[in-house]
Amino acid sequence: MGATFTVIGGLALALKGTNQELGRPFNRRIVLEAIRLQGPIARNDIARRVGLTVQTVSTIVRELEDDGFILSTRERPKGRGVPPTSLEINPVGGFAIGVQINPLAIQAALINLSGTVIAQMEQAVERVTPDAAFDIVASLVAALKADQPDRRILGVGLALPGPFGVESMSFVGPTTLAGWQGVDIRNRLEAVTDLPVFLETDMAAAALGEQLYGYGTELKEYYFLFFGVGLGGAMVHDGAVLRGNWGNAGELGHITAVPDGELCPCGNRGCLERYVSLDALLRRGIPELDWVREITPIFARAIRTIENLFDPQAVVLGGLASESVLAGLAAAAEQLGNSIATRKDRTVPRIIVARGGNSVLRGAAALAVHGALSPHGGQMFADTPTDSQEEVMG
Repeated sequence: MGATFTVIGGLALALKGTNQELGRPFNRRIVLEAIRLQGPIARNDIARRVGLTVQTVSTIVRELEDDGFILSTRERPKGRGVPPTSLEINPVGGFAIGVQINPLAIQAALINLSGTVIAQMEQAVERVTPDAAFDIVASLVAALKADQPDRRILGVGLALPGPFGVESMSFVGPTTLAGWQGVDIRNRLEAVTDLPVFLETDMAAAALGEQLYGYGTELKEYYFLFFGVGLGGAMVHDGAVLRGNWGNAGELGHITAVPDGELCPCGNRGCLERYVSLDALLRRGIPELDWVREITPIFARAIRTIENLFDPQAVVLGGLASESVLAGLAAAAEQLGNSIATRKDRTVPRIIVARGGNSVLRGAAALAVHGALSPHGGQMFADTPTDSQEEVMG
């Protein structure tokens, strides 16, 4: 079956379902996503929206009901005939844990099937070593599991700063987890949490969180600019992130912003994240708003580059930066200058601040949910590392 796209309630699913038997794991995720977005919804409507037969949908629904992931209700009859059963997500039918490790801290959150953050924890730790990180994550996950001792935890989604599999850039410099080369991250984390583990770059996980719970429910084509310790992003096209051949598309922080500028740990000079990132703000050591004003011209050039390359509906700005920094950068839209995004028929601003909240952790947790439901199916985002990711992770 060729690659086709379908939009459900404003959110585009990466692929329509397939009626072939080998596609059943993927279809489970697609059907569950349709119920989450549109519920209460009848089986016939699901089949029509995702391109599956009613029989296939009914079989999947029975499985999801038996597993406790969805609930069915029936309205009172208003006339002759029996009204159809409506389906909706069971928020407490399963939980997942999202974890983010960055150069400044480790965060973890317990999230239910509706995407609600049930509990969240954080431990500040700079330049954490692998051994220390796994001890901390084990402690945080144990505490979160204890918060719901009788509930089913589907797995752990882990978000890490990229890129993966690039010898001169992966785990090199202050914006990455320096010193983590060759660490078998997945197996070590599974060992200390006793849960299935799914890995992704932080910028892709953040884009997934926004896609599921933020502006992704309204926009089809947008660039998620992830403002972390470094700087990266992901173009979301019809509900799917453009990940590139090795899964590292969107490393915007390493485009040249200032010719012959500051030396970057990657070996080049003038990389964007040397000027626009939390690392740059901390090194500059001035008040946030003064810094925003200082770097606005460089930031504006970066936005114009994104717009001219990808033609997005908007650039969605999110990540680890404070609300005041994100709002200040979004206000720079007035100084962006001309690009192909300068249109009279715009319906949203050129830059908007992400509204999903906890986008990295919610996206990381969603990886675990998707992976648990469709371990062999195609995903909007990777639920298994590429060959190059495996090489980096051991």
